[in-house]
Amino acid sequence: MFKLLQKIGKAFMLPIAILPAAGLLLGVGGALSNPTTVLAYPVLNHPVLQGIFQVMAAAGSTIFANLATLLCIGLCIGLAKKDKGTAALAGFVGYIVMTATITALIQIFNPEGNAIDTGVIGALVIGLITVNFHNKYHNIQLPQALGFFGGSRFVPIITSLVGVLVGAFFFVIWPPFQNWLISTGDFIAATGPVGTFFYGFLMRLCGAVGLHHMIYPMFWYTELGGVATINGETIAGAQKIFFAQLADTTHTGLFTEGTRFFAGRFATMIFGLPGACLAMYRCIDPQKRKKFGGLFLGVAFTSILTGITEPIEFMFLFVNPLLYVIHAFLDGVSFFVADILNISIGNTFSGGVIDFTLFGILQGNDKTNWLLVLPVGLLWFAIYYMLFTWYIKKFNVLTPGRGDEASEEEVKVASKDSLKEEALVIIEALGGSANIEDVDACITRLRVSVHQAAIVDKGALKQLGAVDVLEVGNGIQAIYGAKAILYKNIINDTLGIDD
Repeated sequence: MFKLLQKIGKAFMLPIAILPAAGLLLGVGGALSNPTTVLAYPVLNHPVLQGIFQVMAAAGSTIFANLATLLCIGLCIGLAKKDKGTAALAGFVGYIVMTATITALIQIFNPEGNAIDTGVIGALVIGLITVNFHNKYHNIQLPQALGFFGGSRFVPIITSLVGVLVGAFFFVIWPPFQNWLISTGDFIAATGPVGTFFYGFLMRLCGAVGLHHMIYPMFWYTELGGVATINGETIAGAQKIFFAQLADTTHTGLFTEGTRFFAGRFATMIFGLPGACLAMYRCIDPQKRKKFGGLFLGVAFTSILTGITEPIEFMFLFVNPLLYVIHAFLDGVSFFVADILNISIGNTFSGGVIDFTLFGILQGNDKTNWLLVLPVGLLWFAIYYMLFTWYIKKFNVLTPGRGDEASEEEVKVASKDSLKEEALVIIEALGGSANIEDVDACITRLRVSVHQAAIVDKGALKQLGAVDVLEVGNGIQAIYGAKAILYKNIINDTLGIDD
């Protein structure tokens, strides 16, 4: 089950990775075509420029409008063992049949009722059903008279039929379930900043084992993140609400409470964790600092620019898990503070400078209160720096550069001639090809399912540059940063594993 949840979370990352591009189009286009912005900067008031900006906003909006469909397709691609294109097609067919069935049933039995939008949950259900059929039946052989419909053609056909049943199921079950989601969202909203704190705290804790991708989509894309009426349309989900408001040129005032599930990230990712990097760097003996300066500078810059924090977090997660819990607590407090101060910045992917600029600065302080992030961020930098410095020295935490010479080698990238040679070493460290069951990767982690975790040589994996190696059941996660996806592709090609 743990492996399945990890795979689902990773599969969702494929369509979610599209969102920064969509957000860039909508963020720039929406901001620069907004009447208030045009009034403030008359140079933008040109038909050609406004036409370009409006097209950009429309292009970004359509991606968010079809996000559930993209999530379903991404899930099928991520979980299909072979013939991923057919799985994606089957998932798309199943999803549109399901939604069409729901619409038809509403018109027949409840024409005065509200529309039903199952969002990410519908995408998850139909995607899992589709990929299960695909993995079992993509090579099915039918009787000769029906042979044309066998093999890969069978999966979209059977999925379309099942899509009707799933649509009927959601037509019956979704209204009370939706009411429960709305009630839960109302409860979280009623708890105010306290609820926001627990959201940030628990999401960061789950990030330690890669399951945060199973939490935030529920708030970003379902009623848990709030419900709002924008331009006469009911929108559910924090991120969907934010981008609907962003695309609404008549919106005035601060963005709504949905941004409480985003705004707390910026102080931690742009300021706090870089402060932790400086603390870890300063805690190294002066004669060793030059050797590790590039490492800390690189991961700090990554966090600041993109909001990708795993390379920093894995520097202390495994050597002292309690320090990670403290970090998660501080992240929760960051969400709490942002909520109290009405900082209302949305984001597409993470809380780095890119999203901060697009959805904070460019939208104007009157809509986002982005200026308040700066003093809060500087405070967070100081807190992280002082707390990490004290904790590392007090409890002798062996962060990079503070261990023995072998530990120093663990954080250096191995001096191999090519990525392929490094991948071959990784295969041997994993116990050889016979011990490898499945190889995958997310943004920073090489995820491998093995038959016997006990024979995996973690030291060899670290010598190739892994910040650390996590064992979960028979699953191995080696944190290689941006090289993880490259290693995955080479290992799968070498072993003949279908990607």
